[in-house]
Amino acid sequence: MKSLPDQFKITNDKNFSLKDYDTSYSAHYEKEDAAAILKDLIKQTAKLQTELYAANTYSLLIIFQAMDAAGKDSAIAHTMSGLNPQGCQVFSFKQPGPEDYKHDFLWRHYLALPEDGRIGIHNRSHYENVLVTKVHPELVLKENIPGISDIKHINKKFWDQRYESIRNFEKHLHVNGTVIIKFFLHLSKHEQKQRFLERIDDPEKNWKFSASDILERDRWDDYMKAYETAIKKTSTEECPWFIVPADKKWFTRIAISTIILQTIENLKLKYPVLPKDEMEKLRESKKELEKE
Repeated sequence: MKSLPDQFKITNDKNFSLKDYDTSYSAHYEKEDAAAILKDLIKQTAKLQTELYAANTYSLLIIFQAMDAAGKDSAIAHTMSGLNPQGCQVFSFKQPGPEDYKHDFLWRHYLALPEDGRIGIHNRSHYENVLVTKVHPELVLKENIPGISDIKHINKKFWDQRYESIRNFEKHLHVNGTVIIKFFLHLSKHEQKQRFLERIDDPEKNWKFSASDILERDRWDDYMKAYETAIKKTSTEECPWFIVPADKKWFTRIAISTIILQTIENLKLKYPVLPKDEMEKLRESKKELEKE
C-alpha cells in the first residue's frame, strides 16, 4: 500500500484527472484520533525544523493553492502552530498592485522566498498567474507584456511559455537548495456551498464572505480545468504537486503535516560538526564556566 504522501503526489503524470481524486477521502484515519495524531506530527516536524535551521543549507517553500473556502488559512494555522515562528515566514498573496505590475509576474514571489534554514509558506502563489488569469485572461493585459495588447494574443503559445517560466523558476530554486512542496487542497463544489452558507449564517464569519465568491463559483468548471492543466504542466519529480482531499479539514491537516514531515526527513539533515579548533574553544569555555 502506498504511503500517505505517495497517494497524493503528482510528478509527471500527464494523464491524471482531478475527478479521479476523492475530496472526502480520509484513508484509515478517524476524526476522534486526529488531534493526537496531528500533535505528534507537529512535534516531530518541530525537531526537524531545528535541524533545518542549524544546517543552514536548505530552505523549504510550501505553496498552498485552492478554491475559496477550501481551508488554506486554517490548514496553515494548525499545521504550523507548533513550529518555531523565528524559522517560518508566511506570505498571503492578494491581487497584484501597481508596483507589482512594473515587473514580471514572478518578481513579487521571488522577493518572498525563504532564507536558508527557514520555512516559507505562500498562501496562494505565482500559480495565480496560470489560474485566475486563465479564467480571466483580461487580467493579463495589466502586465503590459510586449506583443500582448489584446485578449486574442493570449493564446496557447503564451500559456505554454508561462508554464515553462514557472518550471524553470522552480528548477532554479531546487538546484540552489530550496525544497518546494505544492499543495492543492481539493474541495468539492458541494462542500464549498456548505462552507459559504456557514459564513453567511455566522456573524463572526461574515467577513470571510464576498459576493464575488459566488461569481467565481459560477466558473467552477473553468477553474478545475485551469488547475488540472497547471498541475500537469508543472509537476516534476523535484517539485511535485500533492492533491490533498479538503472536504474533511481534520484529515487535510494530517495529510499536509505528514507530507511536510516526510519531505524534511528525506533531506537527512544533521547538526553541523564544528572544526577541531572550535571544539577546543568549547571545551575551554566549559572549563571557565565550571570555575565560576
